[in-house]
Amino acid sequence: MSTVVNPTSSGLERDARRIHDDKPISAGNIAIGVIIGRMSEFFDFFVYGLGSVLVFPKLIFPFAPNPVAATLMSFAIFPLAFLARPVGSFIFMWIDRNYGRGTKLTIALFILGGSTASIAFLPGYDTIGYWAVALLALFRLGQGFALGGAWDGLASLLNINAPANQRGWYAMIPQLGAPIGFALASTLFAYFVTNLSEEDFLSWGWRYPFFVAFAINVVALFARLRIVASREFGAAMEAQELEARPVFEMLSKHAQDVVLGAFAPLASFAMFHLVTIFPLSWVILNGGQSAAQFLWVQVAGAAFGVVGIVLSGVIADRIGRRSQLMIGAILIAVFSFSAPFLLDAGGKGQDAFILIGFFILGLTFGQASGAVSSRFTKYYRYTGAALTSDLAWLVGAAFAPLVALGLASSFGIIFIGGYLISGAICTLVALSLTRVLDHSNEPGQSE
Repeated sequence: MSTVVNPTSSGLERDARRIHDDKPISAGNIAIGVIIGRMSEFFDFFVYGLGSVLVFPKLIFPFAPNPVAATLMSFAIFPLAFLARPVGSFIFMWIDRNYGRGTKLTIALFILGGSTASIAFLPGYDTIGYWAVALLALFRLGQGFALGGAWDGLASLLNINAPANQRGWYAMIPQLGAPIGFALASTLFAYFVTNLSEEDFLSWGWRYPFFVAFAINVVALFARLRIVASREFGAAMEAQELEARPVFEMLSKHAQDVVLGAFAPLASFAMFHLVTIFPLSWVILNGGQSAAQFLWVQVAGAAFGVVGIVLSGVIADRIGRRSQLMIGAILIAVFSFSAPFLLDAGGKGQDAFILIGFFILGLTFGQASGAVSSRFTKYYRYTGAALTSDLAWLVGAAFAPLVALGLASSFGIIFIGGYLISGAICTLVALSLTRVLDHSNEPGQSE
């Protein structure tokens, strides 16, 4: 009786590791691979996010009674990716266990790049009616589903190879992909918005950034597969530190850590889209400066974010990650009192909002990945960190543009300050609970 064997990439990965056994990969090369991988993911999501402000309200929702309603409708599609992401993690963990990490990453990144590139071919509402809305929602779900499968464990590999006194520094490296991805997406849109008429931009110019996403994902795939085929990755797999575990098995051991891990970085994640996607919508709807000018300001803001992320690594290694995250949450709470007034103060105030906001975001976001993964035992860290990250983004960031614009347009811009404060409070409570639990000798790996 013959036995059916699943085709898997695991054997090819082991062969590749043997071939490169005499060529160890440095922590620097791992860091570059991690940054490229994260940058590609954030680029896809930011291209969509910027399109949800600059394009979709007019192209997909022209039937809305006013521009604010059209933008709110566009933002209602935005969270679908974050809702689909945990589903993708669940299914791709199964693919990982049965068909190998390389197979999983190849499928996930082709779906991610394909979903983003498919939006570039999307006809408007005037051409196909409500099917345009349905297709946009489908492709957005595809982005989120694929991102759940793009979790590669490389950030954990970087952490494993980090010196004990530099964990904060190495934890911040994957986070650099966010501002770099945002800066690239914003630069592309700013170029087309600046150099094209509104008619040409809405007709064809906006489509180019979505085309670029597929090429970037192909480059990111090869960068990731190179590391997956390394001796260091194989050693971590053999030590069971980067293996995918069944989700429900992990939850039976770490459900409490998943919940705390999802809320610990909430201040940072709540602020994430309030300095990237939401302010662009506010400026377009309420004035202060042109969209092209503001996009270039946001590119400058991304540079401030990079500085903040790098500093977060230095500070975390000196005072501890928990203390650094608590200070960051307090800074966000303080910023929340001035943020509404800056956004409503014309061009200069809006510029200050972006530059200050991005810097504070960098200080807090820089250690967010460490906060998510630090409480899990090595055996469950890969799966636990993936699911926790999914939930943290869902709770903290998915609905931020929709909620912020809804509150600001209905009750006044002052209410976005309350939104930021609520995120800061959740972070401070979650971090305080982890301290209490750790002092009670509960299982956990927090720092």
